[in-house]
Amino acid sequence: MSGLYDLVIYNGRLVYKDAVRDGGIAVQDGKIALVFEASQRPQGKQELDAGGKYVLPGLIDSHVHFRTPGYEHKENWESASKAAVAGGITTVLDMPNTDPYTDTIERIRQKDKLIQGHSLVDYGFHIGVVPGKLHPLDGLQQEHAASIKLFLTGHRTARNVIDLDADLETIFRMQRQIPLTLHAEDDAVLHLYRRVHRTPNDLASYELIAPRSGAIAAVSRVLRLVRKYGTSIHVLHVSSEEEVDLLETAARAGYPVTFETTAHQLWFDLESAAALGTKTKLSPAIRGKRDRARLWDAVRSGALTSVGSDHAPHSLKEKAADFGEAPPGLPGVQELLPVLLTGLGRHLPELSRDEQLSKVVSLLADGPANRFRLNHLKGSLRPGLDADIVIVDDEQVWEVGAKDLYSFCGWSPYEGLPLTGVPLVTIRRGQIVFDRGQFGKFDGRSLSYAPAPFATFEQVSGSPFH
Repeated sequence: MSGLYDLVIYNGRLVYKDAVRDGGIAVQDGKIALVFEASQRPQGKQELDAGGKYVLPGLIDSHVHFRTPGYEHKENWESASKAAVAGGITTVLDMPNTDPYTDTIERIRQKDKLIQGHSLVDYGFHIGVVPGKLHPLDGLQQEHAASIKLFLTGHRTARNVIDLDADLETIFRMQRQIPLTLHAEDDAVLHLYRRVHRTPNDLASYELIAPRSGAIAAVSRVLRLVRKYGTSIHVLHVSSEEEVDLLETAARAGYPVTFETTAHQLWFDLESAAALGTKTKLSPAIRGKRDRARLWDAVRSGALTSVGSDHAPHSLKEKAADFGEAPPGLPGVQELLPVLLTGLGRHLPELSRDEQLSKVVSLLADGPANRFRLNHLKGSLRPGLDADIVIVDDEQVWEVGAKDLYSFCGWSPYEGLPLTGVPLVTIRRGQIVFDRGQFGKFDGRSLSYAPAPFATFEQVSGSPFH
């Protein structure tokens, strides 16, 4: 093109899921217009020297609870989106367990209206289902939601549990266009354990009433329905070795199945989390060292499609309750990138730094973009896509402290820990929305989803075995 580009980022190390290249990016009208080599240097109205740092596509957190509407005493969309862009995240997909529950197309629209003008990130929604009230799914089209979220067990902010076989089978039978995302713990199994074991007073006793067998039973249950109906599923916050084995085997066999874990499941094990008490009380529970090791094996092999923060903040007052009463969940959207990058250095040291950054892009950009039909807009440094870009200093150490956190809840399970890898500048659709502590305009907008073919046993978007 003739004339100046809107923005030119030069002297960077551009990261893709399978390569790192020296060069830069030219932006025009909010889109990536040109990816150029280090020897080239187009001119821009605004120019940004990456200083030889890594340049990644804007990250996608496909699993957040930003608490709007209904739970703003825990978090609000402005504060959550500030935390997101400070962590290099430019796109989020929000879960439905708000108040009111996001279980209809109209409620998606209402939620969107509430968020407009208050978001630094682009955003989309997973739609929920109320047991016994499946009729809103009849008119659901691919453009309405990223997925249909099913809770197979619940807790204080997730009360709409799909536990009846008839409801679950109906949903699997009727939904072939939009993937199902699953909180896969079997409610009947967990209730059985709660009847036998006392109310927990620490993480070890909590794991007794929220055991791995609940997750294993739920995954086995839904895989039978996938086999029967061919419905595409994405299993969330996988926590145990056995779940990974089941899901990876199913995906390799051609089932339309993908799965993700969380940063905290990759970081903590039961022993290391114990001292944090209710701050690491989660659903599903933190497991043992062998489970964490198996999750890192799935990162190494590429079996894992994505890593989500499951950003689910609660107030410190709520978390200070007796262990049995404290709600499960923790914040983590701001910490997602540095926790993953630090963990890669610790658990997969055989990978070069370039390879570790490519894993980040695979798990936090390319994977979720493909899985949730956003790859026409997001997920890669490719001409024609949105100019969502983050410059990362992979050597800078951040000792996590409350003063540096933007989430309204004001705390982190990682406080006091040194994490390596800090986002310096975050750009969303060509606009700088975070620059070393300074924020841009709150003009993020809702996403459009690309149409996808019906899932088959041979092919599913986002599957590493495709």
